[in-house]
Amino acid sequence: MKSLPPGSAPVSLPPAGASRLSRREFVTGAALLAAGVPALAQLPSLSMPASLPTVVPPPTAARRSGLLFDAADLPRIRANLRDARFSGLWREMSTMDQATDTSVAAETAFLEREMRYTNHGSHMVRARAALERAAFKYVTTGEADQLGLARLALRRICDFPKWDYFLENGRHVIGLQRAPEASIAVACALDWLGPVLTPAEVARAEQCLADKGAAACYRTLYGMKYPDRVRGWTNDPEDEFPFKPDLSRWPLILNSTNLKTVPIAGLGIAACWLHGRHPEAPRWLALARSSARAFVEMFQPDGSYDEGPMYWSYTASHLAFFAEVMYRTLGVDDRALLNYPGTMRYALAMSMPTAGAPIVPPESQRRPAQPYAVLEPAHDIVNFGDSGVNLDMSLAPWVARVHRDPQSQYLAQHVGVMKSHWGAIWYDPSLPAKAPGPDQLDVRLDNDWVVSRTGWAPADGVLAFRSGGPGNHEHADRNSLIFKVYGERLLNDPLRAGYAPKNPRWLLRQTCAHNAVLVDGQGHQYHDGHEGTNASWAWARLTAFQTGPGWLALTSDATEAYALVQPAIKRVRRTAVYLKPDVLVLLDHVSLSGAAKPVQLRFQVFNDDALGQVTSGAGNFVITRPGATLAASVVAVGACTVRTGQLDLPVADGVFPYAEIESAAANEHEVLTLATAQPKGTAPGRLTAEREGADWRIRGTHQGRRLDVRITPGGVVVA
Repeated sequence: MKSLPPGSAPVSLPPAGASRLSRREFVTGAALLAAGVPALAQLPSLSMPASLPTVVPPPTAARRSGLLFDAADLPRIRANLRDARFSGLWREMSTMDQATDTSVAAETAFLEREMRYTNHGSHMVRARAALERAAFKYVTTGEADQLGLARLALRRICDFPKWDYFLENGRHVIGLQRAPEASIAVACALDWLGPVLTPAEVARAEQCLADKGAAACYRTLYGMKYPDRVRGWTNDPEDEFPFKPDLSRWPLILNSTNLKTVPIAGLGIAACWLHGRHPEAPRWLALARSSARAFVEMFQPDGSYDEGPMYWSYTASHLAFFAEVMYRTLGVDDRALLNYPGTMRYALAMSMPTAGAPIVPPESQRRPAQPYAVLEPAHDIVNFGDSGVNLDMSLAPWVARVHRDPQSQYLAQHVGVMKSHWGAIWYDPSLPAKAPGPDQLDVRLDNDWVVSRTGWAPADGVLAFRSGGPGNHEHADRNSLIFKVYGERLLNDPLRAGYAPKNPRWLLRQTCAHNAVLVDGQGHQYHDGHEGTNASWAWARLTAFQTGPGWLALTSDATEAYALVQPAIKRVRRTAVYLKPDVLVLLDHVSLSGAAKPVQLRFQVFNDDALGQVTSGAGNFVITRPGATLAASVVAVGACTVRTGQLDLPVADGVFPYAEIESAAANEHEVLTLATAQPKGTAPGRLTAEREGADWRIRGTHQGRRLDVRITPGGVVVA
């Protein structure tokens, strides 16, 4: 073995079957059960009685379980896969590219004739997904063609000379995504296929798992733990991936991002599989555990996560997967390192279902370093940053059963989508479920994100406000917001921004593409992307947060973020008042020293389906969607104009219209935006605002309700 981490040495593994006899027994039983032998259905079940504590005691030393399930669990897993809740599972777990034909014939042709070992960004991803899918399908169905595909995929993954496309010191592979993903897939395939593989197949796979998987993941985590000892991370020049960011600071940058948890899981699961048979396994396991313990500090105490819901799912699920495997195989219990019930409530807060048909991006937007995913409105989310387009709830069944959390069981049944086979493995339909209560309608998360809603149905109203600090995969979006009601995104946060600065859709990361403030056409501080999608230095901070019957009010100060670009900025403060379900009032206050400058307020239209429109008039604008409209009027201390525009992007990358309010050049700006939403065909209400000393008084009617709000320097009063 070449290029081992410090202190490692090449070791020949013993023949397959020298230990882990329970694996052979498990897979033999699985194959028999797949063929219809009923006796195995009487084996002990993993289902836990309700009387057990939150963290159950370890199994007896005599029982070494399968990585994620045993033969006795197969009837439950098969039933789960037939359940409508998991109907889209194979499509979602197939590959990162949902348009790929994943039939056995197509995958076989790809693996035998098309795959290139210099293409880790998509070809290794597809091979790994084929292995996971085929091995899982075989163990649950016994289909011979799936076994053939799994064996082929396993062989081709082992044929890759390198399992990732990043290097240490220009020579040694570091495992960030491809190597840990391959490690997980190979370990699971060995667990699920067992004696149907030849001893030579098992021996080679386990040697690759150690040499190409675990060693690379260990090197990554070692570098993150001791960045001063790293002799330079670089892109592999032999790999085809076109986006090659500067990796010189990645040992520091990635230490606090989702890309740390994947090598944690890959290394930890490889260590569990090889435990007792590879001399490095104890050290691999120790580093994986210590890295997991360090990383959970990236979650807020309430379980919220700064990278947003898509990366939350990826991160928390990998931590749980590792903890579950370690508990089942070794009896070591780290399943409560993270506030898992709390983090499921964070996911619930990020849920924002809307109406309409799925939206498929055009082929022109299928390119490297740009997400390509179908938006399914029923599973829509609060998408601050690169948060994706749909909410993956595959972790919820695990939290429900391990932490005995009825609300997680409800989420497993009703919220988001199941994208991973892990959800089908973990889901236990016998557990009790509990719907969220009114206490979760108005949420100020520990990272200063705010979500206020009337419910979780597509027609319900949701206001999501982005205050708080930096985070990997963020956008330049401080004091921006998302507003949806009547099934429509009426104030939109852009989806699927580019991950590389040369990608035209990198523009979607900038302040100008959000429902935010520009000062003389400039947004707040952000980076240029040469190191990737890492965090900026921009902060906003909530200075007020109030709730009452049917309303929420907040004030957020983003001065610090804007002053990093223009030091003359002395105040950028936004107050938002949400009168549920469909009235929104914004008060923006900007102060500058020195030369007077204009201020712009942008309001973005959701147009991914080409069905969004915006018009403007004297002091007003209207955003139109198929199911609803948003009508806004403007009141300002100084002169202001209202106009429409669209982001400067090639048409092939989409059309992004917006309304813009401009307050004329001055040193003090106060702009009040009064917006009502209404179902299409319904007349908007009439709101008026006037200054009363230092206060703003807003009154009017909408949808048969009389409204009376006072915004004061000390807070908000709703009559």
